[in-house]
Amino acid sequence: MLLKHMPTGHLIETNDLTTLTNPCKDTVEGWFLWGEETQDPESFDKQSLSFPSGEQLPHCWWDIHYQEEGLIPHRPTAIEGTPGYYGA
Repeated sequence: MLLKHMPTGHLIETNDLTTLTNPCKDTVEGWFLWGEETQDPESFDKQSLSFPSGEQLPHCWWDIHYQEEGLIPHRPTAIEGTPGYYGA
């Protein structure tokens, strides 16, 4: 998959889509695309990468807590707090 390294503006290629889409991993291994020879693999921070169009990577690919934003914690009612209550 081709990605853009935001700080330099250069293209990066990565074949590790599992790590790229895993929010528990902060970095992904890839290599810069320049010159005629394949460059040595490097580790890139996923937050510094984007799609070649400039669009940011999906939030769920780099933030493990992406679903927690805006959630209201559940507070059990008096009935739910009673022993033996298993839901309706």
